[in-house]
Amino acid sequence: MMRSLYSGVSGLQNHQIRMDVLGNNISNVNTIGFKKGRVTFQDLLYQQMSGASRPNGDVGGINPKEIGLGMSVASVDTIHTQGALQTTGVMTDLSVQGNGFFVLKKGEQSFYTRAGDFGIDQQGRLVNPATGLKVQGWLAQTVGGREVLSTSGALQDLVIPVGSKDPARATARVDLACNLDKRTPEIPEGAAADTVEQGTWRVEEKVYDSFGNPHTLRVEFRKVTGQANQWQATVNVDPQNPQAANVAVALGTPAQGQANTFLVQFDNRGLLSRVTDAQGGQSPQTGALDIGVSFDVAGAAAGADGQPTRQTFRLGLGSVGSATSTVTQQAERSSTKVFEQDGYTMGYLDTFKIDQSGVVTAVYSNGSNRTIGQVAIASFTNPQGLEKTGSSTFTQSNNSGMANIGPSGVAGKGKIIAGTLEMSNVDLAEQMTDMIVTERGFQANSKTIQTSDQMLQELLQLKR
Repeated sequence: MMRSLYSGVSGLQNHQIRMDVLGNNISNVNTIGFKKGRVTFQDLLYQQMSGASRPNGDVGGINPKEIGLGMSVASVDTIHTQGALQTTGVMTDLSVQGNGFFVLKKGEQSFYTRAGDFGIDQQGRLVNPATGLKVQGWLAQTVGGREVLSTSGALQDLVIPVGSKDPARATARVDLACNLDKRTPEIPEGAAADTVEQGTWRVEEKVYDSFGNPHTLRVEFRKVTGQANQWQATVNVDPQNPQAANVAVALGTPAQGQANTFLVQFDNRGLLSRVTDAQGGQSPQTGALDIGVSFDVAGAAAGADGQPTRQTFRLGLGSVGSATSTVTQQAERSSTKVFEQDGYTMGYLDTFKIDQSGVVTAVYSNGSNRTIGQVAIASFTNPQGLEKTGSSTFTQSNNSGMANIGPSGVAGKGKIIAGTLEMSNVDLAEQMTDMIVTERGFQANSKTIQTSDQMLQELLQLKR
């Protein structure tokens, strides 16, 4: 039987395999996160009619005579090139720009995908709504009143606490960054009330008690007569409230009954130098300067000793010798600026956002933000070695290497783009061209079989 018949058959079979892969590529041209396949061929076996011989003194060398027996499929590769990103505006839609895969779980089985069309299920978990596979990452833990993310821990299901409450937080710190005009005139003791009012600079800000009730904090600065670069500060809480808050101020922890004033000293450059409380206590001349403030919390139950419940917070004035984010005395108009205060009332989760690092941040109606967790990204030494499992997912294989799981942007992992989806990387023009080449290859191999058949027919007719 003619060898060309079998060569033609192998060509037909393997070009059909290539056509199958092309058909799958084209059918998934609009599949989110799809990665196209590619077939490569290699020649098969060779029948050696005579071997090679080396040159000798009489004749030169002779090449081998070998006849090929067809071709075979060398590989069916998955091409992991970047697909185009399509903007959707849906906050749970994610895409990876660069290397890496999202990690999904079903029980203890892990899957990896580039398709980030995620949603939230009834329990608030971030999932693939088509399969129910749960998106993996790390949840933030509250340590010392702050949210801490540890990406070295075990993976967890990401949960978005939709509709959850953020409890009220009492103000623990207020930082000032105002300027006191050096040109403000000194107001002598006993001056008329309107004169004192004109020479006083006032800073106001809301502070919150443990119930979340807002209170007005007022700090009034008045230049001290006869003392260069020195201002007296008077602290009041809810000054318009007829019921006194009994404000006390001290460098340490203020006690009820102490005065509500302190002195602020500046150097000749107009920078913070020292703070002295009404008890005569003086701050150090280096580092950050702050002072304690306490007041009675209206509506709170009395303590075990029958005394009103008091709230204490620190009033930060800045750092000695610093010109930024601190109280200064410059020859410029006085300014009213509170750099930061950390209290707030109770709120509900309004929305959430995911940044390029995959960090999920909850935004509450009270204006506070909370870190919920972080989306994990997996990378592989050989992503072409991953096995396809359908639903745009892959699983680890013997040749893909172990999954290297970590946050985005680390160890070569791409960044996460929220509100977008990665489209298929199939190029229709390329697929159509390959389809033409494959069709011609299939057609040519069929002609080989037909021609070989005609030759055999001629051979059979020799007997006539």
